[in-house]
Amino acid sequence: MTPAARVQAAIEVLELVIDAAKAQGAPADRVLAEWFRARRFAGSKDRRAIRELVFAAIRACGPAPGSGRAAMLRLAQEDAALAALFDGSGFGPAAIAAGEPVAEGGIAPEWLAERLSASAIAGPEAEALLERAPLDLRVNTLKTMLGALQLPGEAVPTAAPNGLRLAPGTPVEQWDAWREGLIEVQDTGSQLACLAVAARPGETVIDLCAGGGGKTLALAAAMENRGKLVASDTDRQRLSRLAPRAGRAGATTIETRLLDPGRELAALSDVAGQADAVLVDAPCSGTGTWRRNPEARWRLTPDALARLTALQARLLDLAVGLIRPGGRVVYVVCSLLDEEGPARFDAFLARHSRLAASAVQSPLGTRRGQGMRLSPFHDGTDGFFIACATLS
Repeated sequence: MTPAARVQAAIEVLELVIDAAKAQGAPADRVLAEWFRARRFAGSKDRRAIRELVFAAIRACGPAPGSGRAAMLRLAQEDAALAALFDGSGFGPAAIAAGEPVAEGGIAPEWLAERLSASAIAGPEAEALLERAPLDLRVNTLKTMLGALQLPGEAVPTAAPNGLRLAPGTPVEQWDAWREGLIEVQDTGSQLACLAVAARPGETVIDLCAGGGGKTLALAAAMENRGKLVASDTDRQRLSRLAPRAGRAGATTIETRLLDPGRELAALSDVAGQADAVLVDAPCSGTGTWRRNPEARWRLTPDALARLTALQARLLDLAVGLIRPGGRVVYVVCSLLDEEGPARFDAFLARHSRLAASAVQSPLGTRRGQGMRLSPFHDGTDGFFIACATLS
């Protein structure tokens, strides 16, 4: 493909990404994969170039663009060489017309940027949300140790006890170490959230919103496959991904529970009041993960955010009924919005007089309310709010 044809291809993909975001459809990664699958003529260099153009254009736009071409024109405003490829030749894009619509820049839609700013995420803090994320690994201590692991690519330790960092795009899933379950892909911030649970061998621990089980596997390693570890979720498809991952990792003590929304306690009645720790990794806006999913800014609405905060409150209240006296609830959201983080946790404590906030142990992060915040700018991780409460 010519450079101009790659630009036109990126515009076509961007149209699909914008439509998917408006319809709450597939993420940009999956849209790209499907587009490439139907166009086998695109070589590896073409695919890499198109992918880079697509994500660069997404990051360059604040609100959702009116079209893929408008998004690419936003990027071309900052790049004369890219603008020159709009010449109408071959399979390239048509020449730029005077007064043609160009997508708006910025960090996010105005309403969302204002809420981030009110949460002390502005300037460099906000800009860091749209940088490209590194690739972090967690060494699986059920099978090996950090000092004994040998990898084919260069990796540097992170602040997480078993964390390693590689260059973005490193094909770790092609490595023997990944196939053998010696490593898992997991952001350092996510690893530190698991560390905050302080799960110990022999305990009863519940991962209430386990999803595909990334944090569950880290908890299993911390517990050394001893104790009771329950992974629950309302999403059957996501939860089904855990079993093969656990098999590869050698995590043998995980029990999965599919929950019925609104009737979650029915599936967890046998562990009610018995858990030493409950991890509430609640569904959230995902503002802390924009480095990986920048088009997520276009999916969020004020109404959707209100529904998420209501769900977060309900899940926290549910967790209280699962812990024993002396047990702990660890609240985690990959969001930097205060209404999902410290404000949600404060309201939780106000509703439950027997709960008291306890310190979060972490080598990174800054105090935010009665919890701790990790951010891409300060900590080089995804953005997280983490807080812990203990039942008297």
